[in-house]
Amino acid sequence: MSLKETVLSLPVVRDLPAEGRINVLTGLSSLALAILAVVVYRLLSPSQKGSIRTIGGIPILTAWTFFSKRYDFLWKNFRSIPDPHFRFQVLQHQVVALRGEEARKAFFDTRSLDFVEGYKILMGAVPRLQDISIENTMSEDVSWFNKQLATLLNKKRLTDVLPSLLNDINHRMEGWGKKGRMDPFKNIYDLVFQMTVRMASCSELANDIPTMNEIQRLYWILEKSATPTSLLLPWFPGPAKRRKEAATKELFTKLYAVVEGRRSAAVPSSDAIDVLIGQGLPNEHIIQFILSVVFAGVVNTGINSCWALVFLASNPEWKKQVKAEIDALISKHTDTVSRDPLHKRLAAIPISAWEDEMPVLDVVIRETIRLILTGTALRRNLIEELTVSSGTIRKGDFVAYLVADAHLNPEIYERPEVFDPARFGPGREEDKKATFAYLGWGAGRHPCSGMKVAKLEIKVIMAMMLAGYDFDVVDKHGRHMKNIPKPDRNDIQQARPIGEQCFFQFERIVD
Repeated sequence: MSLKETVLSLPVVRDLPAEGRINVLTGLSSLALAILAVVVYRLLSPSQKGSIRTIGGIPILTAWTFFSKRYDFLWKNFRSIPDPHFRFQVLQHQVVALRGEEARKAFFDTRSLDFVEGYKILMGAVPRLQDISIENTMSEDVSWFNKQLATLLNKKRLTDVLPSLLNDINHRMEGWGKKGRMDPFKNIYDLVFQMTVRMASCSELANDIPTMNEIQRLYWILEKSATPTSLLLPWFPGPAKRRKEAATKELFTKLYAVVEGRRSAAVPSSDAIDVLIGQGLPNEHIIQFILSVVFAGVVNTGINSCWALVFLASNPEWKKQVKAEIDALISKHTDTVSRDPLHKRLAAIPISAWEDEMPVLDVVIRETIRLILTGTALRRNLIEELTVSSGTIRKGDFVAYLVADAHLNPEIYERPEVFDPARFGPGREEDKKATFAYLGWGAGRHPCSGMKVAKLEIKVIMAMMLAGYDFDVVDKHGRHMKNIPKPDRNDIQQARPIGEQCFFQFERIVD
């Protein structure tokens, strides 16, 4: 029965004359239209709630844009308003976006703003064993994770693992051939993945290339499963949710077998899994830790390694300086008449030299990260109501800070879109113009706990490439690219070049 028939069947309406019944229907229609107009107005019109402006729009569409084109969404809204913040809704969740130095200080230094809770719902890609009904009592406190990571990344362990990391790079590079063309956003990612798995798990897994390739395939399924639908409607049994669950189960099964194998080994090794077993951790905790390290490490180190090489290939003067620095490091710390291959000579260089004796490469990496790390940092306010830039952030609100607000800010960095490592040098030091103006390795309460190993991985990749190869950045036709493409700032996983694809034309010059 239709709504009209239902109304006309009511006794009080049925007994009215025909004209009266028409008036009732007309009145109800007018009331319905008025209610609809109010609803639409409230959805589409900006409003003020407390002291933070709420942007207009239908919440589901607003949320969809936030997940699908996050950089553009935040940048566009901040360009349209003068305020240092705005509020929007993601289904039942309230999100406050912030900008400016005062807001940046509060975002990175306030105890009430929780790191883990911020990323769990608004990022979504890291697999959680609870999602596949595996009981896991591991603390989600970031301090627990950092403690385990610190244990695994001390100088002695880095010294022990350095030859294996360089072996990994050399093995992958030998597969490229003596000369040719390759896609850095595929080939460099492949070796970063292997190096990260080695650091987070054990040698037999990192050395098993077929299994490594399968784990990498599952990893990318999980990364790509963070679709707007799966994040906005986590209960919806759509294709992305099914793929994520299946990939998580496969990863768990493979890693469980590896951990069990190490647990039953007659002699423990110094690999990460054995260290974690020695601390008394159950298999589930170890597997969740490995998954978390891989997801944190691969994306960031992969992005930065690829783009650093692209920037150097298209900036010959900086490439020349970095190569000279690497050659000097090899001359100082290795036998210059040795006939050992390049990767073995680099393995003889002490960790302290990699960390302290490469100032040119350090600023190149720093500038690369400034240009590429422009996405959104996330938090959730868990403890108490906060006032930030005269705006009220309620308990339970999510908070988003667009890193480009600092890294691409012309008031901090001169010509911010230009690759210019000299901006960090004496006399300029542009990153010191404002509080937390550089966020490449975290800031405030959450510095990057994996910074040392990330820098080491990037540096050894750069050393192998610059000391071992001549290479240039070219287009699909093999022509030198005078103007390299820009990163896709909406790509939260790889920040691949937007527009025309770029390649490396290379020739191996040192074995």
